[in-house]
Amino acid sequence: MLIKPNKLQPGDIVATVSPSWGGAGDPELRWRYEQGVKRLEEIFGLKVVPMPNSLKGGDYLYKNPQARAEDLMTAFKDKSIKGIIANIGGDDSVRLLPYIDFDVIRENPKIFMGYSDVTVSHFFCHKAGISSFYGPAILTDFAENVEMDPYTIEMVNRTLFTNEIIGKIQPAKEWTSERLEWIEVNKNKRRTMNQNTGYEILQGLDIVQGRLIGGCIEVLEFIKGTELWPEEKNIGKIAFFSLKHLKNSQNHIILSIGYEIMLHKVSYKEQRGSFLVNQKTRNIMKNINMKF
Repeated sequence: MLIKPNKLQPGDIVATVSPSWGGAGDPELRWRYEQGVKRLEEIFGLKVVPMPNSLKGGDYLYKNPQARAEDLMTAFKDKSIKGIIANIGGDDSVRLLPYIDFDVIRENPKIFMGYSDVTVSHFFCHKAGISSFYGPAILTDFAENVEMDPYTIEMVNRTLFTNEIIGKIQPAKEWTSERLEWIEVNKNKRRTMNQNTGYEILQGLDIVQGRLIGGCIEVLEFIKGTELWPEEKNIGKIAFFSLKHLKNSQNHIILSIGYEIMLHKVSYKEQRGSFLVNQKTRNIMKNINMKF
């Protein structure tokens, strides 16, 4: 059973960290970091402190994974810090593994949140025995152009600021994947939104329950063969996945193969035929060329 961290309250101190890419500290993106921090302070009433190495820039942090790990350990050790939020994802946080003290995490359970390559840090928490939250990062959702999306605000409040059961999660009314350059002249330019048609179920009628485990599917490849990979006792959990680089038409179908691949360690080829339910989906999978 994983330990669930205490909820956040207005006035709490949260730390920002850069366990993956260090772009939050680059001069051309510092405005974006400050915008995300301002939202945490004004919308959620939190006090935000950057960890010592987190804003030293992408080049420094790429060359110094130990510095990134030190920030993570410092944030967990500090009793005044009640939550930790990643600045952004990246692609190499698995390099932090040799420098992680799992006892420090286990003995200081607190909210940890991030996504994409920060999946590795979530599995640090998982190995240490605490729950973590796969969700918004400072440079993305919190620093969204013009304003934060109301759906994001609602779900952050429901997830991190109350002990009540989250309950039914309705799909967002709108979504966007429009890419606008993170340059300051764009900060007041709203991204184009698309109407959401709701959840899409490929197959299955039964209702199931279980504890969630998962993350970015490309990043999960990095932790295979390491001490972070889930043990067999995790069979029976519900696997969830996000993706970095696949086109929108491909994103939803990964869930249909995830359970067997992640928890039983079978190959993509073994499962493709039994899980994909129509020729259209089969054609999408042929174009992914992802190895498991």
